[in-house]
Amino acid sequence: MIVGVPKEVKPDEYRVAITPAVVRELTAAGHTVLLERGAGVGSSMPDADFTATGATIVGTPADVWSASDLVLKVKEPIPDEYPYLGTRKGQILFTYLHLAASLPCTEALLAAGNTAIAYETVRLADGSLPLLTPMSEVAGRMAPLMGAHHLMSPAGGRGVLVCGVPGVRCAKVVILGAGVAGMAAATLAVGMHSEVYILDRNLERLRQVDHHFRGALETVASSTHAIEETCIDADIVIGAVLVVGAKAPTLVSDQLVASMREGSVLVDISVDQGGCFESTRPTTHSDPTFEVNGSLFYCVANMPGAVPHSSTHALVNATVPYILEIAQHGWRGAVRADAALAEGVNVVEGSVVYEPVAATHGLRVTPLAAVLG
Repeated sequence: MIVGVPKEVKPDEYRVAITPAVVRELTAAGHTVLLERGAGVGSSMPDADFTATGATIVGTPADVWSASDLVLKVKEPIPDEYPYLGTRKGQILFTYLHLAASLPCTEALLAAGNTAIAYETVRLADGSLPLLTPMSEVAGRMAPLMGAHHLMSPAGGRGVLVCGVPGVRCAKVVILGAGVAGMAAATLAVGMHSEVYILDRNLERLRQVDHHFRGALETVASSTHAIEETCIDADIVIGAVLVVGAKAPTLVSDQLVASMREGSVLVDISVDQGGCFESTRPTTHSDPTFEVNGSLFYCVANMPGAVPHSSTHALVNATVPYILEIAQHGWRGAVRADAALAEGVNVVEGSVVYEPVAATHGLRVTPLAAVLG
């Protein structure tokens, strides 16, 4: 199989979907790897590192898309890439898609008539998300850092030192969601000596959180009232909710934000799935924040892209078994053999086969079994 890796073109995105080590595994198995020139430079991986393990460097994204059976990316295609999607019949795209948050991207993939497999919906039998987990861990650990930075007056915040000093209170950090990202955020926030509250609807999960942190934070059963009570005097609110493959629920209204302390900071990790704050809209690392009712919103849609070397290795460590399965057996063979990978298939030959995406956009869903043949 010809495996292609284009350079990421989303603003401020520096990750790459493959490492030299994986190139070695693919070429050793008889596959060809095409890498767009400079694709790994942002992750501190020069072209020479890839050619040393067997990759072929090509000059343009068109050279990658038109020649590859399997295209590996980090982020969903953006409009500039839509024309490439249909250039090779039967092509497989394997990347983060977040289609519930983008009807245009969904429509572009449907029009292309190929197969799109989403990292974020690959799901194991226990419900865990092996390809979303590493980036959720990165984004979760970054969220308190970004919140702490923007809480400083030069960044537009209310001038609070997140860890406090003797005789002066620390920042109150509220985390909505006790999943992978929420737990990662809590780990950093507790380590920064903040006053931390974490909310979730799953009481058993809250028991686990309480046991894990040994009383270093407060666990709160989530409800509209509880969210309002905890957020109203918060310095930092971190949105870390996830409904797999579907749009995130709106938990923090603009009305609630208007009641919060002026200069508080809200970090929405859920922005890729539409966000959990009412006024969330995607931002970039170059222009990360905007003001809502006196508070600062940080809604960067590719937070791990700011630490691309770490993020690329963490992501590819997780994706490599699936990449090798698809390259060796084709997507149909790989999906038949791996139920977790089957959960990742979102679009096949002009049909949506992942129900949450279809439901979000009001599209007809086709059962995956019907297109597997």
